[in-house]
Amino acid sequence: VQLQASGGGLVQAGGSLRLSCAASGRTSTTYYMGWFRQAPGLEREFVASINPSGRGTYYADYKTRRFTISRDNAKNTVYLQMESLKPEDTAVYYCAADSTYSGSNGNSYRFWGQGTQVTVSS
Repeated sequence: VQLQASGGGLVQAGGSLRLSCAASGRTSTTYYMGWFRQAPGLEREFVASINPSGRGTYYADYKTRRFTISRDNAKNTVYLQMESLKPEDTAVYYCAADSTYSGSNGNSYRFWGQGTQVTVSS
């Protein structure tokens, strides 16, 4: 499975962005997908994950329902809708995939996209 993340950019605090992760491969629609982020000098952290059907989602504890993960299997794409962005959301956002449930454990995802930069200005 190959993953291509996009949609990042520069946005003012309070703004919104939607990240996309396009997956290629015959079985990509059967994969569990996750979003992670890494800010400069900090460790990578889990943001959200979604099961293959799209009916099961899981979010990091810090989430205050500003982020929503979804997927469109017809397009082999997973999305991360981010609302009310804050400067502390600034990071490189990565999508990841695995054929088995991996939840928030980044070490369990075998496939990773290249990352897309999100910068939130105050």
